[in-house]
Amino acid sequence: YARKDRLPRVLGGMGVAILSTSNGLITSRTAQEQGVGGEVICFIW
Repeated sequence: YARKDRLPRVLGGMGVAILSTSNGLITSRTAQEQGVGGEVICFIW
């Protein structure tokens, strides 16, 4: 689980992580904008 203030950064911000949240499957960037955390599903770089 990644809290909203501890979302993973992939390759220094060049990649993204996909999270399962209460808002559905979203990228780590979108989760940061929405202020939500979630279960990390995968990393894409």
